[in-house]
Formats: sequence, C-alpha cells, structure tokens
Amino acid sequence: MLLYNVTFIIEESAAVEWLLWMTEEHIPAVLATEMFVSNRLLRVIDSPNEGVTFCSQYVAQSMEDYETYQAVHAPALIQELDSRFKDKFVSFRTLMEYIA
Repeated sequence: MLLYNVTFIIEESAAVEWLLWMTEEHIPAVLATEMFVSNRLLRVIDSPNEGVTFCSQYVAQSMEDYETYQAVHAPALIQELDSRFKDKFVSFRTLMEYIA
C-alpha cells in the first residue's frame, strides 16, 4: 500500500475558503476516482512556515492505482486548484510506501 501526501501552505487570508473547498469538493472528487481507499486531512501544528500548513493524505492499494490517478485524474484536479487559489498557496507531493 502507498500513501500519497500533498502538503499545502496556504495564505492565512485564503485558509478558511480553501479548507471548505477541500472538504466539500476536492477530496470527494479525488475519492470518486476510486484510485484511493481512504484519505485523511491534517493541519500541521508546529509548521515553521508563514501561513497555514495542511497535509492531505490518500491511501492507494497499488502503484498501478496511483499511476492511473496521476495520468488520468490529477491534471484536471490540479488545474482547478491552481485556478481557484492562484498565488495563494504552495504545495509539494510525496509518495510513501507502507513498511510496517
């Protein structure tokens, strides 16, 4: 199993709107792809960054599911995020494998 983590650093002025959009629209759209079996949204408490830091995590059962998500679904979802919150966030993505 794989954990796909997207870390977002959001400007404080956009954080409430972003969080509402993530929980009501973006995360349901990601899960509707059926490439992930679960998700978790976390707020980083001790972030050294300015703004508000969140981690959106998704669990994929296989590399094939993750790669299908990236090739087929992610471009449109990322485009929507970029257009809706242009210049109000930075993000980075990490793919991790469960060991134990």
